[in-house]
Amino acid sequence: MNNEWSGTDKHSEEFINPVDKTKVTSTPGSLPYPHHAGSALVRPEDMGKVQGLALQAMYQQTDTQLQQIREQIELLLAQGKNIQTRIQVSEQIYQAAIGFDPVINHIYHLYQKKSDQAWALSMVAPHEWGRKKPYEYLATVRLLADHTWEILKTRETDEG
Repeated sequence: MNNEWSGTDKHSEEFINPVDKTKVTSTPGSLPYPHHAGSALVRPEDMGKVQGLALQAMYQQTDTQLQQIREQIELLLAQGKNIQTRIQVSEQIYQAAIGFDPVINHIYHLYQKKSDQAWALSMVAPHEWGRKKPYEYLATVRLLADHTWEILKTRETDEG
């Protein structure tokens, strides 16, 4: 048999791989870069773009959260103002002439006497007085469980 046809040559030198052994892997699919011509194209990420998108998302999220906090603060301020108004009205009503014992959650009417400008709380509604009204109507109120008064209507809201 001729060695030319068998593909082996007894006199050929042993092949020495020029690639460093630390640069070779037995699992090429785990490489983070393409290792042959048919591999998927891998491009390095534009870190400026990634950071820019992350910052944009972060600002959008925190702006949303800050807006929710602002709305909560505004609600708390409105509730605080409402309580302050109830306190002021309650102080004025308790300085008014009251000829009965008010019951919680019942509706009453606040008037101002025409003669001496003193306030009076009454169970009689403005439309129940008839022709001659001894008082000037100021507001319709309800006694709450905490003994403050809620304003339901005022003279201004009746006229408007």
